[in-house]
Amino acid sequence: MTRYSGAGAALAAAITLAFLPSSIQAQAPAPSGQWAQATSDLKADPAIRFGNLPNGMRYAIRKQSIPPGQAALRLWFDTGSRMETDAQQGLAHFLEHMAFNGSKEVKEGEMIKILERLGLAFGADTNASTGYGETIYMLDLPRTDAETVDTSLKLLRETAFNLTIDPAAVDRERGVVLSEERSRDTPGYRVYVARSNFLLKGQRPPTRIPIGKVDVLKTAPASAIRDYYDQWYRPERAVFVAVGDFDVDAMEGKIRAAFSGWSARKPPAPAPDNGPVAQRSAEAKLLIEPGVTQTLQVVWVSPPDLSPDNKATRRRDLIRNLGLAVLNRRYSAITRSPNPPFLGAGAGQFEQDNAADIAIIGVAAEPGGWARALAGVEREQRRLVQYGVRQDELDREIVEIRASLKAAVAGAATRRQAELADDMVGTLSEDTVITAPIDDQSEFEASVAGLKAATVNEVLKTVFQGQGPLVFMASPTPIEGGEAAVLAALTTSQKVAVLPKVQTAATKWPYESFGVAGKVVERREIADLKTTFVRFANGVRLTVKPTAFRDDEVLVRVNVGQGLKGLPNDRQSPLWAASAMIEGGLKRIGVEDMERVLAANVYGARFSVSDDALVLSGSTRTGDLPTQLQVLAAYLSEPAWRDEAFQRVKTAYRTAHDQYESTTDGVMARDLPGLIHSGDRRWTFPSRQNIAEAKASDIQTAIAQDLVKGPVDVVIVGDITVDQAIAATASTFAALPRRVDPRPAPTAQHAVPFPKGGGSVVELTHKGRADQAVGYIAWPTSDYWADPQRARDTAVLREIMNLRLTDELRENQGATYSPSVSSQHSLVWSGWGYIAATVEVPPEKLQGFFGDTMKIAAKLAEDGVSPDELARAKAPRIEALQKAQLTNGYWLGELSGAQTDPRRLDVIRQLITGTERITAADVQRAAQTWFRPGRDYRVEIKPAAKVNGAPAAPTPPQTPRAD
Repeated sequence: MTRYSGAGAALAAAITLAFLPSSIQAQAPAPSGQWAQATSDLKADPAIRFGNLPNGMRYAIRKQSIPPGQAALRLWFDTGSRMETDAQQGLAHFLEHMAFNGSKEVKEGEMIKILERLGLAFGADTNASTGYGETIYMLDLPRTDAETVDTSLKLLRETAFNLTIDPAAVDRERGVVLSEERSRDTPGYRVYVARSNFLLKGQRPPTRIPIGKVDVLKTAPASAIRDYYDQWYRPERAVFVAVGDFDVDAMEGKIRAAFSGWSARKPPAPAPDNGPVAQRSAEAKLLIEPGVTQTLQVVWVSPPDLSPDNKATRRRDLIRNLGLAVLNRRYSAITRSPNPPFLGAGAGQFEQDNAADIAIIGVAAEPGGWARALAGVEREQRRLVQYGVRQDELDREIVEIRASLKAAVAGAATRRQAELADDMVGTLSEDTVITAPIDDQSEFEASVAGLKAATVNEVLKTVFQGQGPLVFMASPTPIEGGEAAVLAALTTSQKVAVLPKVQTAATKWPYESFGVAGKVVERREIADLKTTFVRFANGVRLTVKPTAFRDDEVLVRVNVGQGLKGLPNDRQSPLWAASAMIEGGLKRIGVEDMERVLAANVYGARFSVSDDALVLSGSTRTGDLPTQLQVLAAYLSEPAWRDEAFQRVKTAYRTAHDQYESTTDGVMARDLPGLIHSGDRRWTFPSRQNIAEAKASDIQTAIAQDLVKGPVDVVIVGDITVDQAIAATASTFAALPRRVDPRPAPTAQHAVPFPKGGGSVVELTHKGRADQAVGYIAWPTSDYWADPQRARDTAVLREIMNLRLTDELRENQGATYSPSVSSQHSLVWSGWGYIAATVEVPPEKLQGFFGDTMKIAAKLAEDGVSPDELARAKAPRIEALQKAQLTNGYWLGELSGAQTDPRRLDVIRQLITGTERITAADVQRAAQTWFRPGRDYRVEIKPAAKVNGAPAAPTPPQTPRAD
C-alpha cells in the first residue's frame, strides 16, 4: 500500500500531481504467520475475530448487521507482479483473470453465472485486482443465507487452490487481457511509468508493472501461469476476510472447513529483492507526453522505513502529517490568490512498495508557466522548513482532524460491510494493526495533548532529505533547454531568500443569521415512505427523510430554479466553469477564511446543474446541520463571483481539448453528450474559442435570476429528526425573501430529440494509440412517463443484452475487456431516452462489434430470452436496487422534485415490485419496440490519420495496475 503522509485535500486538488495512482499497492514483508498486533502495543479492533489455520492461512471475521442480511468476503494473497520472473511479466494479473475461467468443480464460464443467479453483478459485486505486491478477490453478498455463503466460499476456495488453467481457456482470455492493456494505457499511466523508472532507478518496482509486457501476454503458455500459481498461491500467503450479518462461530467453521485441507504445491521461495536506493545528486527528467497537464515533482528518495506499527511510529507519522498539512494549506491559499503561480500544488511523504521512502512536492502549471510554478512550490516548501509552522496553523489542523475522527467514531456502528472489509484488507500489505475508530481517537488525543509547533518543526527538518532532489517534469510540448533548463530553474529558485509566513488576521463566520426564522404553513406526511413534506411562508419547500442507515450522517441537497431547462438550447452553456461559484467564496468571506473559521465543523459545499435545477449540496454530521445549511444558504444568497476563481478554471480548461483528444474515453466524454442530444448547446463541450472568450459574468447572467428568485426545494436525508431539519431550514432558507414559482420554460426547451438512426456513422478521432478504437451503437427509446413499466422492462433488457454481449465479445471471441450496455429514460425531457452498447476494440474489429450487436438485438426481438437469462439479469438488478434503498444518497436523489411532481414518489414505490413482475415476454416486447431496423445510431472513435507514414501515437510502455 502507498502510505501518504500529510497529502490532504491540497494534494488531491493539484490535478495530476499524485505520484501514484491510488490503486498501486505496496509489498508486505515476507509473511510472518502472525497478526501485527502480536508484536505491537496497539490494541486490535475487539469487534474482529482473528485466527490462523494449521496450514498457515489467516482469517479475520467481523459481524456487522447494517445493512441487514449482507456480507463482504475478501481473499487476499501476499503476491503480485513483484514475484514474476522476466518470462512471467503480466502473468500474475493473467492468473487473476483465469480464476473466473474454470476450476476442478466449476467449469469454464460458469462462475459468473452462478454468482449472477445469487444476485451478484459482475464488476459491482464480483471483482479482483492485482498489484505489485498483492492480489485481492472480492465478493459482496446480497444475502447471507446458507446457499449464498456456501457457494461463495466454495468459489473462493476454488480460486485458492483448484484452478484448472486450461490452455484453450488461456488462449481465449488473451484478447481480453490485451484489451485491458489497451484501455488502461493513457497519458497519465505513461507518465507514471516514466516517473517510477526515474525515481526508483535500478530497483524492481518499475520493472514489474502489473499489466506486464505485451509479448508475454500474447505468447506465454498456460504452464507459465500454472508455475506462478503453484509457487505463490499458498496458504501462508493468504488471508480470508469476512464481514457481514452472520454468526461469527458459524462463519469461522465454514472457513476452516473450506481451507484447512489446502497445502502448498511447491516449496516456499523468498520474495525477490527490491534492490537498494541508488546514490544520486540533483537530477532532472523531462517527459514529453501530449495530452497531459504540465506538472513537476521535486522528490527526495531514501531507503524504506520498515518500522513496526506501534504507538510511537503512529505518533511520529501524525506529527509529520500535521506539518505537511500546514504546507498543503499554504499551497491551497496561494492557489486561490489573485494571479497564482500555479494551478494546484501539494506535498506528501510515503513509503513506496517497501522499496523507498519518497518525500515529494508537486505542482501543476498553467501552459508555459512551469518555471514560475516550480519556484512558487519550492520556495513555500523551503519557507516551511526554515521557519516552521505557527502554533495557530498547527492548532487548526488538529481541530480539523479531531472533527474527522469524532465523525468516524459517531458513524462506526453503521459502516458498510464492504467498507469494513476493504479497510481490513488495506492493513495487510503493510502488516499494520486494524484498530477501532474509538481507539484511533484516543491515541490522537494523547498524541496532540500539549503538542507545540516547535516539536513539529523539528520533525519537518527531516522530511525533505535523501537522494536528490530529483525533478520530474511531464509536459505536452517540448521545453526550451530541456532537462538542463528544468534543473537550472530549481537551482535559481533555491538561491532566492524567503521570509516567514505572515499570520492572517482572525475572522468570524458572518452567516449565522439570515433574519427572522420562516414559518411553516404546510406539513404533510408521506407515511409509506417515512417522509415529511414542509412548505414555508416564503415559498421554500423542505423534504425530510430521517433514516438509520448511517449514524451521524446527514445529506443535504438544495434544488433551485430550472437548471438546464431554463437555459437556451442554441447558445453554448457557460456552466462548464460552474465550479468557480464555490471557489469564488461569499461576499463577506473568502473560501480560505471560511475553511479556517469552520475548521471544527463537518460540512460540504458543491454546485452542479441538473436537468431541472441548479443544485447546491453537502454532507455533514447531525450536530453540524445548522452550519451546513448556513453555508449553502449563503452561497444561494451572496455568492461573491470572484474573478480569480473563474480565471483558475479557465486556465485549467485551456488544455482540456488536448487532454480529451489523447484517449478514446476522453473523446467519448467530451463529444457524446452533445451528440445524443442532437447538438443542443446545453450539452455540447465548449470550443477552444468559447473557452478563450469566456467571462465570469457569463455564468452569473445565465443563472442569476434562478438564484435570486427561483423556487427553492431543500431535501434533507439521514440521521436527523424532522423537527431538527425544520428548525435549521427555518433559520436559513426560509428566512430569505419570498420565492415564487417561475414561468414554465418554452416548449421548445423541453424538446430534445435523440438523433435519428439509420444514417451514416458519426466518425470521431483520437490521438492515442493506433490500436485503440471505440464503437457506440444506440437505439432511441422514450421518456420515463410515456410508459413507466416499459422503462423498467427496458432496464432488464439492457442487463440481458449486456450478458449476451459479454458472452460473445469477451468470453467467446476474447475481443474486449469490458463491453457495456446502458440505458436512460428521462424524467424531464419529453420523448428522450435510449439503450446503447459501447466497446473498446482494435479499429479493425469495429464492424464486427456493430454486426454482433445488431444480431443480438435481432435475436432478442425475434426469439426472446431464456428463463436462466431472465433470472441472471433480474436478480442482480433487484439486489442492487434493494442495496441502494438502504443508503441516504439514493433517497436524496429520488426525493428531489417530489413535492412539485408527486409522480416521482410512485417511481420509488414501483421500482422494485415493477422489476420483480417483469416476464420474458415483457423483455421481448421491449426489444421488439426499440430494436426495429433502421433506428440504430452509431459512433466510431478511431485513431487520427497517420502523419508521414507514422501512427498518430507510438505504442507505449506498459500500465501500472490491472484488474
